[in-house]
Amino acid sequence: MALLVIRKLTHYFGGLRAVANFNLSVQGGELLGLIGPNGAGKTTVFNLVCGFYKPTEGQILFQDKDIAGLRPHAVTAMGIARTFQNIRLWNTLSVFDNLCIAQHFRLGYGLLDTILRTGRYMRRERAVRRTAEELLEIMGLRHYAQEQPSNLPYGLQRRLEIARALATQPKLLLLDEPAAGMNPGEIQQLVETIRWIRQSFQLTIWLIEHHMRVVMSVCERVQVLDFGETIADGSPEDIRRNPRVIQAYLGSEELSHA
Repeated sequence: MALLVIRKLTHYFGGLRAVANFNLSVQGGELLGLIGPNGAGKTTVFNLVCGFYKPTEGQILFQDKDIAGLRPHAVTAMGIARTFQNIRLWNTLSVFDNLCIAQHFRLGYGLLDTILRTGRYMRRERAVRRTAEELLEIMGLRHYAQEQPSNLPYGLQRRLEIARALATQPKLLLLDEPAAGMNPGEIQQLVETIRWIRQSFQLTIWLIEHHMRVVMSVCERVQVLDFGETIADGSPEDIRRNPRVIQAYLGSEELSHA
């Protein structure tokens, strides 16, 4: 059984068609990419999968359950986590607290447990703190635990956002332009981090990215959107040579140097 199956996904904003007849089947453990020019509909697809938009038409099946139209918190609880093109961290809280709060949707205790400090409350809070501490260590953020995210370099903010997504214990991780705004050194670290996360956490990863070197070096399969429609789907090498993809990117130079 495929982990994620999308069938004939279509979405309109008013009279504007953003995504048309999008189809995808994702097997557990895959690392795949979604690329295309600006405005092609890539982030809209992610927003549909994660519950930020309700599809106009089509199905989104996650572990054989229809999640189309579910609220974002319900999608997260089912095992799908994401990062955003524009970093969205809680900048008034510490790095450590960002990782703790990300886990609160699955705590399993109520208001009375909190007031009485019951055994269930104490056990769950210890587990939350332990997970946060482990992620700080794993992601190289331990020395910044009490810093506010806005005080961190951009690359570390991106790493924290990924760590916060991992704190939800997902089965599928969606990364929306994780290399945006990074310098070459940070991008290389990101590539290594994505590979390491996939192997260490046994995750399925689906990413949107404009840096072709990132896509071509980490993805096993790449799907290409243009004006909301899929124009290619295949291996990185197939995509690099595809005439329609080259035309969509206004020439082959960007793809040939990836």
